[in-house]
Amino acid sequence: MAVTRTVWGMIETRDHRLMRRVNRWLAPRWVRYWMISSTRAGDGWLWYSLGVMLLLFGGAQRLAAVGAAASAAIAGVFLFKLLKKVSHRPRPCQIEPHCWARVLPPDQFSFPSGHTMTAFSVAVALSAFYPLLEGPLFFVACSIAVSRILLGMHFLSDVLAGALLGVGLGCAALALHTFLLR
Repeated sequence: MAVTRTVWGMIETRDHRLMRRVNRWLAPRWVRYWMISSTRAGDGWLWYSLGVMLLLFGGAQRLAAVGAAASAAIAGVFLFKLLKKVSHRPRPCQIEPHCWARVLPPDQFSFPSGHTMTAFSVAVALSAFYPLLEGPLFFVACSIAVSRILLGMHFLSDVLAGALLGVGLGCAALALHTFLLR
């Protein structure tokens, strides 16, 4: 138990140090627009639009692809809501005000990043069906993850945990899909 507290203390110390640096950085305008656009894309409308586009034009595998991505994303919503209730970790913007971002958080708690978890779960699931989309999907997922830190919504550890859990959910959805289609 003492080791866990020591490790968690080291993580929190580094998270808070990075948070203070990020919160004081006056980013160039193009970075601000990119980060705000990325975080808004991760609010859900991008994934819904992509799902509709794939259902209309995604070829023979469209139902399996959208089904796998949707199941990963839905499982992610339940998982991050549960983990946020358990962790009760405050958001960086609740601890220290941000110098340029005025984005309001979608909920009260920080750990893990739901935006990041969803982005990576969808990217993993869809890139398995559409390899040509792998680069753009992971670019968007990484942009969403970085935006959550730069906008003061999450700590680095929240985003890393969200990315790892998202990749795991995407892989699990693909494995389940493969198992069900046998």
